[in-house]
Amino acid sequence: MSLFESSGATDQPLAARMRPTQLTEVLGQQQATGAGSPLTELIAGSGGSSVVLWGPPGTGKTTLARLVATERGANFQELSAVSATIKDVRSVVEEGKRNRELYSRDTVLFIDEIHRFSKTQQDALLPAVENGWVTLVGATTENPSFAVIPALLSRSLLVPLRPLETEDLRRLIERALTDPRGLADRNELSDEAAELIVRMAGGDARRALTTLEAAAARSDGGRIDTADVEQVLQQAAPRYDRQGDRHYDITSALIKSIRGSDVDAALHYLAIMLSAGEDPRFISRRLVILASEDIGIADHTSLLVATAAHEAVSFIGLPEAGYALAQATIHMALAPKSNSVKTALQAAIQDVADGRTGPVPPALRDDSTASARAEGAGRGYAYPHNFPNGIVAQQYAPEVVADAVYYEPTQHGAEQRAAETVRLIRERLAKPEGK
Repeated sequence: MSLFESSGATDQPLAARMRPTQLTEVLGQQQATGAGSPLTELIAGSGGSSVVLWGPPGTGKTTLARLVATERGANFQELSAVSATIKDVRSVVEEGKRNRELYSRDTVLFIDEIHRFSKTQQDALLPAVENGWVTLVGATTENPSFAVIPALLSRSLLVPLRPLETEDLRRLIERALTDPRGLADRNELSDEAAELIVRMAGGDARRALTTLEAAAARSDGGRIDTADVEQVLQQAAPRYDRQGDRHYDITSALIKSIRGSDVDAALHYLAIMLSAGEDPRFISRRLVILASEDIGIADHTSLLVATAAHEAVSFIGLPEAGYALAQATIHMALAPKSNSVKTALQAAIQDVADGRTGPVPPALRDDSTASARAEGAGRGYAYPHNFPNGIVAQQYAPEVVADAVYYEPTQHGAEQRAAETVRLIRERLAKPEGK
């Protein structure tokens, strides 16, 4: 979402050379960089003292952090949460405190991948943030609600960043082709090649520039064609972090597409997960859950298919197990849907949570011991197999929920037949024998 121009050395990667040096050069991210936004107020020195930038790779988190320092005339210190220690953090904080007290100069501390900091490491930042010794800018690809401790998050501005829009990526590529810091008009890019770069970048500015630079290096005579870009890309690696938000987004999309009966969309998301190296057992477990949660009695074979796919994954492995996962995905996407199993269980659990439980009716209690029988356990129990249709009216539920109805069958698929069966059984159970 952001495009950068920078006066870096020519041996730097194209993405680094093209970093913006001022806020007006940033492409996209209007919600973050527009007039009156919290980030612009922070840069102007009138907003909060710290900020957490949240977004996928290539959306400009590092660049915006540098711009905060540049625009404010502050010192810029950068730490990576992957390698930095508490000692490193405290050293930068102490330096920032001295600069502020002795020279009235601010320090911007940028911590990349702040979600990798432990709670103790994040706690160490609190005094510096509270007292304004440094302006903390944390960058994360993870949801800050889970990745950043509440005490630190409550003292920071949260600025979500979004993947670059198609038009912004086009402008990014055009600028990189002509800018003196970029390719400086040394290359010509075909429209088809440009569209391929944009499409395969997936909203990632860094990926787009890296692809452009690599294609330019192998182009013949300075003209970059589709073949050059394809050669660089080889195989599209879908943007998918098995531990991050993208992981949960794609998983959610797969489940919701099957639930919505869109078989093609479901296969698309399954393909992303498989291509990105997702654990096939994770996928199969989600399909087993979905079979009961969203299909249930409407198509009882779905649970069998999903379970079989899970078994197949365990003894076949990828890539061939992908066929079993695809079969289960297609089967369940096309199956009639019902969430009656889910709602029935949730309703029963809610009654238990609300304290609606009672003693088991005497006739149903275990009567395997003499002491239990002396207390009336099993007395009066009517053995269903001794009655027509194997159904006999007697009290099964505790008195407090004797009239509770949890299972409400739909008219979808096989559950339509189940609904009639349920109706007849409930009528029979409500009538005492002989009536």
